[in-house]
Amino acid sequence: MNITDGALGDSGLPRRVLLVDDSVDAAEAMSMLLETLGHEVRVMHDGPSALAMVDEFAPEVVILDIGLPGMNGFEVARDLRTRDVTKSALLIALTGYGADSDRQKAHDAGFDHHLVKPVSFTAIETVIIDKFSQA
Repeated sequence: MNITDGALGDSGLPRRVLLVDDSVDAAEAMSMLLETLGHEVRVMHDGPSALAMVDEFAPEVVILDIGLPGMNGFEVARDLRTRDVTKSALLIALTGYGADSDRQKAHDAGFDHHLVKPVSFTAIETVIIDKFSQA
């Protein structure tokens, strides 16, 4: 499955996606790929900025780096899980931290998935499809 085969459209998508990564280039590239699938994407580069816009945007999917300025991704995820608007959102950790202890911290913070960079776009696409094709 790839971005040209229409898989997301077949699953009742697109979705509102919040992408939070302090790497501007990586965030821009991922945003463009997500938008080619029809998703509405907002990009933020730090935790406080992401949290400031969550209630207005109401993301259904949050792709979140762990190593962020201002507050780390674990802190952001814990905050998102306390808000009505994001308590059931799909939270995906997209990070360079791949140790078992990092995966456990992500789970404890409320992430649904923990993907280690570099990750293929197909892996992200699959996680989103799996979540929303069950709904």
